[in-house]
Parts: sequence; C-alpha cells; structure tokens
Amino acid sequence: MSQTPDTIVHLLRHGEVHNPDGVLYGRRDGFHLSDLGRQMAEKVADAIKDRDITHLRVSPLERAQETAQPLATARGLEIVTDPRVIESTNVFEGKRFAGGENALRDPRTWRYLWNPLKPSWGEPYKDIVARMMAAVHDARETAAGHEAVIVSHQLPIWTTRLHVEKRSFLHDPRKRQCTLCSLTSFHFVGDRLTQVSYSEPAGDLIPVRDKKAPFSAGDAPEEKRP
Repeated sequence: MSQTPDTIVHLLRHGEVHNPDGVLYGRRDGFHLSDLGRQMAEKVADAIKDRDITHLRVSPLERAQETAQPLATARGLEIVTDPRVIESTNVFEGKRFAGGENALRDPRTWRYLWNPLKPSWGEPYKDIVARMMAAVHDARETAAGHEAVIVSHQLPIWTTRLHVEKRSFLHDPRKRQCTLCSLTSFHFVGDRLTQVSYSEPAGDLIPVRDKKAPFSAGDAPEEKRP
C-alpha cells in the first residue's frame, strides 16, 4: 500500500492573546486575540489557504474562533464549533502569574502539585487525549481524501501528539514544540496514522519571550512551580 497520505488533519494552536494582567485564563470568557495574535491568524491562513482544506473544526473559546476566522473566509468554510477541542481545565484558572505575582508561591496551592503524571492540578491527560482523538477522527472522516484543520490550544495539542507518538505525558512545558499559530499535522492513510509533521507559519511573529518559555493557559508553568 502506498504511504502517500490521503487525509491530513492539522492541529492549529490559536494566536497570541491580549492578557496584560498575566492571568491563567483557561476556559474563561473574554480573552481575545491581541493585535499581534490577529496578525498571526492572518499569516497562517495566508500560508495554507491554497491547501486542499475542506473542513474546519474549532474550540468554542474566543481566541480559537478568532484564529479560525481568516482561514474560514479564505477557504469559504463553515466553522464547526467542537467543545471536545477546548482548553483543559486547571485549578489555577483565574490566578495571576505576572507583574510580580505567582499563585504557586502560596503554600496553600502546593497540595495540587503532587502528581505531574495525572496531572493533579488539572484535567487528566488521558481524558484530554480521549476527547481530542475523537475529534481528530471525526475531522478525518469528514475530510476524507482532503485536509482538515482543528483550532485548539497548546496543552491539548501537545498531549495528543505525545499520545500518538507513544511518548510519556510527563514533560517540561518549556520544551513543548507547539508555538503560537503552529501546525501539528497528522497524516493518515485510510484510518491509519502514518506520520506527524510540524511547522510554524507565523514563527517570525512570535515574541522572543514566548519562544524561550512558551506558556499555556491550561497549565501551571513548570519553571514557576515551587
């Protein structure tokens, strides 16, 4: 059988979010793309608008919907909102991690940090994978013979990649290969995953601080844990 993929499902991380207070926003409403984030969304849409993309599936959160819009416009696609590709839950949601504040310095929070394999501070990795993979396969079936894009969030995308590559969920968030508006692409022959590829169409727009220490709204940053 030929190994040339007949269907590709791209997992697109959203663009930069306007978050001047450094809040771990998670699933909270009201967090929109920054001006730079909108530029990122436009750039990734321009980079892939000529690909054979026939299906667009998107997290319900504003930042993901706004990231998807330029591509939807360029390809004439309907945005299918899918709650299964939403950000993960986190007990630190709403806490500040900037401007001299760090919720993890409060000893009352340390009880949540006992098990990084689960993780004990948020949605279990296995639950994230189950919902993400269900959405991936639905997108694959809908776009069979073509390409699909799922707009999601850093931790769900990275966890799903670790799963399909049979790697441990235990990892350092600073070393995730999943920058803003990056594409993690799953190549399928039939229903069989044959390859994972990665690209950064908007990589030149990413601030240096984010390249050094990528931050996910669904995670307690490893470098700031006590």
